Amino acid sequence: MRLLGEFKEFLKEYKVLGLAVAFIIGVASTSLIQSLVNNVIMPIITFFIPNGSWQTAYAYIGPVKIGWGPFLASLVNFIIIAFVVFLIAKYAFTERKPGKK
Repeated sequence: MRLLGEFKEFLKEYKVLGLAVAFIIGVASTSLIQSLVNNVIMPIITFFIPNGSWQTAYAYIGPVKIGWGPFLASLVNFIIIAFVVFLIAKYAFTERKPGKK
């Protein structure tokens, strides 16, 4: 029974359940943000770039195939996702200033 008590203490001390809930919500929000980027923002960006197939562009140097398009698309995707997460975190973690009395 002592091991079970230590396990319960571990769960409480390190807030494992809260961490698990945060992880699950993070996974769900990642899917939501990726959908926003892929289905709303990227089509708008692609509209302004000539030859809209830039996301699948490759450069060939002899027998070597370099996928600069997919890399650039992943980079833009990462920057947009990071910015959206930053905005959400900034809004969620702002301290509410008490109003004047």
